[in-house]
Amino acid sequence: MTSVYFDHAATTAVDPRVLEAMLPYFTQRYGNPSELHRVGREARQAVEQARAQVAAALNAGEREIVFTSGGTEGDNLALFGFLQRFEPGHLIISAIEHPAVMEAARALNRQGWSVDFVPVDEYGRVDLDAYEAAFRDDTRLASIMAANNVVGTLQPVAELARIAHEHGAVFHTDAVQVAGSLSIDVQELGVDMLTLSGHKLYGPKGIGALYVKRGTRLTPILHGGGHERRLRSGTENVPGIVGLGAALELATRELPLSRPRLEALRDRLAAGVLEAIPEVRYLGHPTERLPGNVSFTVRYIEGESMLLQLDAHGYMVSSGSACASGSLEPSHVILALGLGAEEAHGSLRLSLGRENTEEEADGFLEVFPPIVDKLRSMSPLYSKG
Repeated sequence: MTSVYFDHAATTAVDPRVLEAMLPYFTQRYGNPSELHRVGREARQAVEQARAQVAAALNAGEREIVFTSGGTEGDNLALFGFLQRFEPGHLIISAIEHPAVMEAARALNRQGWSVDFVPVDEYGRVDLDAYEAAFRDDTRLASIMAANNVVGTLQPVAELARIAHEHGAVFHTDAVQVAGSLSIDVQELGVDMLTLSGHKLYGPKGIGALYVKRGTRLTPILHGGGHERRLRSGTENVPGIVGLGAALELATRELPLSRPRLEALRDRLAAGVLEAIPEVRYLGHPTERLPGNVSFTVRYIEGESMLLQLDAHGYMVSSGSACASGSLEPSHVILALGLGAEEAHGSLRLSLGRENTEEEADGFLEVFPPIVDKLRSMSPLYSKG
């Protein structure tokens, strides 16, 4: 049976080269990095080497990298860790943030913080006028994701950071989807904090990092032994940290070849779907988008039905609607683009990776139109439309 994985935005397989780098730290060099004996020193050396790899990939200082358990913890450390230092005031996020930021902001709102959810345009780009107008005298933080996980739209992060700084606020970006797909230079972007996660870039699950610009003060949200310069207590996940460092170094090195190949494959799939199937809407910005993201809605049928039919044919994709997570609610991201609930429910996301081929894309384009025809033939919405 065909087995094609088009869901790399959800997670990626660990690269064999990354796994090879990790393996000794499970069984041979298993020491606790806090200990002074030989195996402890070996583990500490591995952690610091990985920190240097991450810092080099971001053009950051090594002491500006804090290892976390992943993107969610990194986002929470950025928001809660920074804002806990102040009396409740005001923060800004976009209307299409990942739940790791969205729910953190809502929790802060319950603690007395005022939150502005800045709107986006039809392509998912933040409305810069609304963003700038949202700042107040007591705005402490703005957090806008670098690229959206559902529709792939890239944000003008450098401009957003500049505006925040002009208003005296700190700027954080969730770059989980960008890391490994595009180059990241924190100096050029001008951000104060940036989150990334290992399992989105062919590293292991359960590991991530938060870039914290020198001079940006945080209060820890985990309390214990004071690891990671007292910002993230807990014995370091040495194999995971080694894997993150190796994965990011590999992705950065291979980017000049991987990016144009993915962009060409993305455009091939998008053009094929739009040509073969009527009443389909391509989601996200037409050019300012992630290299491997193909996101669209198909009118009159549900994304979950398409997903299950594709899975039966061996193609693994994601529904942009939250119904794929067991909820009947349409994706807040797609609703924020101005689509109605019916169209939002009919969304699919294909996210491509380094192992995908033109043959796999062409196979999808053969299989998918008949699936749409079949589901539409059974849809009362289609006959009514």
